Amino acid sequence: MIYEIAELYIKPDAHAAFQAAVAQAIPIFQAAKGCLSMRLDRDIEVPDTYHLVVGWATLENHTVDFRGSQGFTDWRGLVGGHFAQPPKVEHFETVVNGFGQ
Repeated sequence: MIYEIAELYIKPDAHAAFQAAVAQAIPIFQAAKGCLSMRLDRDIEVPDTYHLVVGWATLENHTVDFRGSQGFTDWRGLVGGHFAQPPKVEHFETVVNGFGQ
């Protein structure tokens, strides 16, 4: 599994609306080819920063299938207006898996 970690910088007055938009987008991710999981985490020390963590079966499921889909367009339509700056998106793979994960 590949994890997409998108660091999202949200306008200070848009937190509730942004979180509601992400919740509204859950079916978009559920329907996406190769999408295995998604969650949104908020930075405690820097509360305008969030991490969207999405599990994909393959890198291409995100970079090709999802980004080229109507679902991606719909996702960005829901959340894009809340961004204070462009997201930083990187991909990770697990190399050591500890307990409780």
